[in-house]
Amino acid sequence: MAQTRDPRYAAAGVDSTKAEDGLAQLKTWVERTFPLHPTARPHLPLGYFANIIRLDGSPTGIAISTDGVGTKLLVAELLDKYDTVGIDCIAMNVNDLLCVGATPISFVDYVAVEELRPEILGEIGKGLFHGAEQARVSISGGEIAQLRDMIRGTRPGSGFDLAGTAIGTVPLDRVIIGEDVQPGDVVIGLASSGIHSNGLTLARRVLLEETTLTVDSYLQEFGRTVGEELLEPTRIYVPEITAMFAAGLNLKALIHLTGDGFFNLTRTATPIGYRIETLPPTPPIFTILQEVGKLNDAEMFQVYNMGVGFCVVVAETDAERVIQMAADHGTRAWRIGETVASPERTITIEPRRLQSREQRFVSL
Repeated sequence: MAQTRDPRYAAAGVDSTKAEDGLAQLKTWVERTFPLHPTARPHLPLGYFANIIRLDGSPTGIAISTDGVGTKLLVAELLDKYDTVGIDCIAMNVNDLLCVGATPISFVDYVAVEELRPEILGEIGKGLFHGAEQARVSISGGEIAQLRDMIRGTRPGSGFDLAGTAIGTVPLDRVIIGEDVQPGDVVIGLASSGIHSNGLTLARRVLLEETTLTVDSYLQEFGRTVGEELLEPTRIYVPEITAMFAAGLNLKALIHLTGDGFFNLTRTATPIGYRIETLPPTPPIFTILQEVGKLNDAEMFQVYNMGVGFCVVVAETDAERVIQMAADHGTRAWRIGETVASPERTITIEPRRLQSREQRFVSL
């Protein structure tokens, strides 16, 4: 029997092992579509953060990514606050586009609702606008679906889902998928804004079901309520990363730490390992989650970003410029480790004495 990497997450309703098995089934059919349009084939195999459509005769590819906000939307429903989740929706998509070297240019949204409530749609739209403003993209269309028979909210009529698709452009001679990563390259971690939009199912189970806390409970560690902390929007990294593109830095790999936490580091073309030698201060949301939920370090680093929302892998010569350019755009960045020779793509997190084995972290 397959062993689940993150047992508490599976118990909360998100089983990573089953997700991988399901993806393998779906992937078989998706890959069969690649040759169906002979002049616009996908440029990359499946498995990267985004794919690129290569148009015949054009030196520029069209990058495309799709994602949603997930169960963070349930927190928005509980708080009756909908003006930030649009930022998350934009962020989850444009940050993935950056990882293949693309500059995001436009976005379309999909909103499914239990009941059509114009005031809620207006608040969602406000968040989408602010996300688009930060990411410097247009919103060129979208879809609203009324699905009363399929969607149920935390209170009558409040249910909704929010997802989207972003496109960008990338010169085909500057696609970034980690092909040039070598042992000894530097890993720069860019600060997250908190929990972002992953692991909310486990966070809600721990904080809102296994304790007496509610979304309105004020915690001194957060300096605000539990709900406000969980609803903090996902950081958008477009300004600083596109500035690095423009500056001509040799960015060898770009990694968005989303679902699967630090295992996202392995999503590079070159089989390479990582030694994480230092970590930024742990944001209070993760400390509280771990203490209250009695979660071990292995599960925390398999599910959450732990304060590092995006990683940039560069040669030593470019490391300080990456840190400075992130700071110029208001994002803290740290040198957190280096790449190491490892055909097995082993990740070692020295400050927590963790090492990856068979797609899970174990204690050293």
